[in-house]
Amino acid sequence: MIKMVTIKFIDLFCGIGGFRYASQQAFEALGINGQCVFSSDIDPFAAKSYAANFKETPVGDITKVDEKDIPDFDLLFAGFPCQAFSICGLQKGFADATKGTLFFDIARIIKEKQPHAFVLENVKNLVSHDGGRTFQTILHVLREELGYCVDYKILNALDFGLPQKRERILIVGAKKPFDMDWKFDIAHVKTLKDILEDNVDRKHYASEEIVKKRKAMHTAETSPAIWHENKSGNISSYPYSCALRAGASYNYLLVDGERRLTPREMLRLQGFPDAFKIVVSDAQARKQAGNAIPVRMAAKVIETFVPLVF
Repeated sequence: MIKMVTIKFIDLFCGIGGFRYASQQAFEALGINGQCVFSSDIDPFAAKSYAANFKETPVGDITKVDEKDIPDFDLLFAGFPCQAFSICGLQKGFADATKGTLFFDIARIIKEKQPHAFVLENVKNLVSHDGGRTFQTILHVLREELGYCVDYKILNALDFGLPQKRERILIVGAKKPFDMDWKFDIAHVKTLKDILEDNVDRKHYASEEIVKKRKAMHTAETSPAIWHENKSGNISSYPYSCALRAGASYNYLLVDGERRLTPREMLRLQGFPDAFKIVVSDAQARKQAGNAIPVRMAAKVIETFVPLVF
């Protein structure tokens, strides 16, 4: 049962605010207030987008921030980069085991500030990274060294009403024991037709040569569809998008085999509202969308998790 009037949270590796939008949706559904008291991202272009949409500029490099200087908070959000850890360092503690990684910064902040709970996000391959040792280190640090109850699940944006096959691991933790229900009721399902723009600038269209070549190789069973070309040059098409990437998405995904996704379409695939202001170049906007967390996925997790631990 939530007794708190306002839940104060911090937004680490915040990007363009996927967790921020997700928490807004979740808190609104729960009828509680949320207040972001600190945000951080090292990318100046992401910070520019975040500032334009949330009226506050994230602090830069989190590795340079003293954890004691961060305001007190109740809940931590972080979509952190995946890196290898030193397993031998486990004998000496997380400071050795995770040294030089960005997870270390999450751990030192949790250790110092002792929040009620956290929600972390990463690529699904985190579980198998470095033979599973990376993930086991993370769980050991969170559970054994920091003393939190932890659960996790690999989720797919497709199951949250977004037309994008994007699998991510969500890790939730709290000081008090909880029983997380990973089954979610999704009321509104968006299709590709809902996502795609009607009038698209010609600059997003592939060359006539590329279109001709791809249509000679493949015929889609549905329309609209996103055509996906893999590294081997094989083409497949689906009534949804394959996972957006920070770098290559623009060229390997084509709408009906003819054009690339626009920045706005990519943001929609991640669940960002059309009110989101795009204040950077197309290239940066595509990168930002490719790095973001699916908003509706995170929102449902937060909405389910928060009442269990507050």
